[in-house]
Amino acid sequence: MKEKFVRNIFYYKNYYLDFYATLNPEVKKKFNWTLQLVSEIERVPEKYFSYMKGSSGLFEIRVEVGSNIYRVFSFFDEGKLIVLVNGFIKKTQKTPKSEIELAEKLKKQYFDEKDK
Repeated sequence: MKEKFVRNIFYYKNYYLDFYATLNPEVKKKFNWTLQLVSEIERVPEKYFSYMKGSSGLFEIRVEVGSNIYRVFSFFDEGKLIVLVNGFIKKTQKTPKSEIELAEKLKKQYFDEKDK
């Protein structure tokens, strides 16, 4: 049976891959499962993939393992392409402003490079 992808996932530079390399095997497995879910199903539950209110089109991919919560910021390019940027372990209720600012900067950098 051929897999049908609803969305494609692209790792911008090494931001996501560097973050992924720091994770333990259980968290990596959960991220792989979550990214497969995001790429294959039309309506991804908000628990795993949600829009960041107050951002310029950022989304976050969420993974929970035990009491730890992991986040990766992403955005869409040309409709069905999801571009992954920075990831972090969420330690407080509120998403750190510095992580949002970094994701916004990387998004701008991505589109600036693409337009050249």
